[in-house]
Amino acid sequence: MYFIPYGAALEVTGSMHLLGTDTTRQRILLDCGMFQGKRKESEEKNRTFNSFDPEIITNVVLSHAHIDHCGRIPLLIKKNFKGRVITTRATQDACKYLLLDSAHIQESDAQYLNYKTVRSSLYSMQNSTGANAITNKDRETIKRSLKSDHRIDGEAVNKAAEKLNLKKVEPLYTVEEAEKALEYFEGYPYQYPITVGKNITCTFYDAGHILGSAMCLIKAVDNGRTYRVLFSGDVGRFDKPIVNDPTTKFPGEDCKIDLLILESTYGDRVHDPVNELKNTLKEILHRVVKRGGSLVIPSFAFGRTQELVYLLHEIYNEKELPLLPIYVDSPLAGKLTKVFGEHMENYDQLTHDTFLKKGQNPFMFDHIHFIQSVEESMALMNNKKPNVVIAASGMCEAGRILHHLRYKIHNPQNTILFVGYQAENTLGRRILEEGKEYEKSRGKKQAPIMKFMNKTYPLEAHVEEIGGFSAHGDKTELLKFLKQSGLEINKIALVHGEVEQIYPFRDFLKSSGYNVEVPHTGESIKI
Repeated sequence: MYFIPYGAALEVTGSMHLLGTDTTRQRILLDCGMFQGKRKESEEKNRTFNSFDPEIITNVVLSHAHIDHCGRIPLLIKKNFKGRVITTRATQDACKYLLLDSAHIQESDAQYLNYKTVRSSLYSMQNSTGANAITNKDRETIKRSLKSDHRIDGEAVNKAAEKLNLKKVEPLYTVEEAEKALEYFEGYPYQYPITVGKNITCTFYDAGHILGSAMCLIKAVDNGRTYRVLFSGDVGRFDKPIVNDPTTKFPGEDCKIDLLILESTYGDRVHDPVNELKNTLKEILHRVVKRGGSLVIPSFAFGRTQELVYLLHEIYNEKELPLLPIYVDSPLAGKLTKVFGEHMENYDQLTHDTFLKKGQNPFMFDHIHFIQSVEESMALMNNKKPNVVIAASGMCEAGRILHHLRYKIHNPQNTILFVGYQAENTLGRRILEEGKEYEKSRGKKQAPIMKFMNKTYPLEAHVEEIGGFSAHGDKTELLKFLKQSGLEINKIALVHGEVEQIYPFRDFLKSSGYNVEVPHTGESIKI
């Protein structure tokens, strides 16, 4: 039996790993995630499966619903994969929204890039002569047809691109193709063995990362021997609200692991304590209320938004400060919050004690409003009254959060709160870094200027950050999982970690007595 990482090896995105058997020639794909990064690099990595033919894959085992773990499944099916996608029930339900949203974004991005290509081509043709020339009148007619009511007309853009013989950008997959992919999904409960190949079973254990996330225990009989491979997926933190802690109890023989494929996202970092999250959020709310302003929170739609709503519900139940209206301005977050409501079996005991036993829904209370329509969102942006707004995207690169920042970023009464990682070269990272620096000299020099949506804005709003919201266990929590689980591990392969995290974590684990390897993309490890 062998293991080959094809994604998230020495990086933290595009999770995809192959498990293969020698005698029965079964090939199980663990995750099929989308690489997320700079456009050109992402395009090259996501567009094709260069290392294997999707037709050879027996089945996919999916650890959870984040796009960097599931986002290329529709493309796999588009490339003639014939098996099933085996996952937990909550992950199956979340993917119904996340994959369709991913497809919609890709269609929109392709349409916009094609629009820009046509516009650029029309501009270059102005007053041109030759065989491919068109009249200025025809050029202006095409140009006017590209938009309708200030929106890009995709059909007109496609017709223009064909008429001008321009190469079009195609989405990785369409909404229709994503809908087809969802038919391949099968959802199962935790701790229930599922046949995923000839002489191969998979059992899911709660990973504590997000709703429905799983560690995947693959048990395979190959050449007369039984192998056990545990794929951690993304391991969550301990004592966080809503979901259970990462599993630390495995039955009998399943404690004997030939290979543990372990994430290392924060392998050289220690997070802020979980038990300080609510009090820190409460302190920030107090400051916002005192200034008479609003609180704007860029947030990821799945997991982070629901945690924020949960904690705000707790804070509001304590009635220690004026209760500002809370708006979740993300249609996707609203749909995913319903998925949370449909899977109460995955809640931890604290959530049962805090809300369910009192007859309360953790995510619905008097002061919270879920915004759906564009018209509602626009009305909210023009609302001058103090409030709390949670909106996507989490790194301020797209979505409705940009419009809320446009209306709020210049006012020193307001606060922008970051509750998630801000990647390099994102607007979120610039606001966070320059905002923190400005806080040190506020009133002594001019506010930094932020450019987005083709305009510039002074960053007068206060900028705060809460670092403990991460859904990934840090190095001490990952070690805690290893120690408390009592797993007898022959070898650990570290994945899902960048160089500056994964190698210190390898050394940290080796010092604790573990046999650890850091495989490169495409490197085969014999089990």
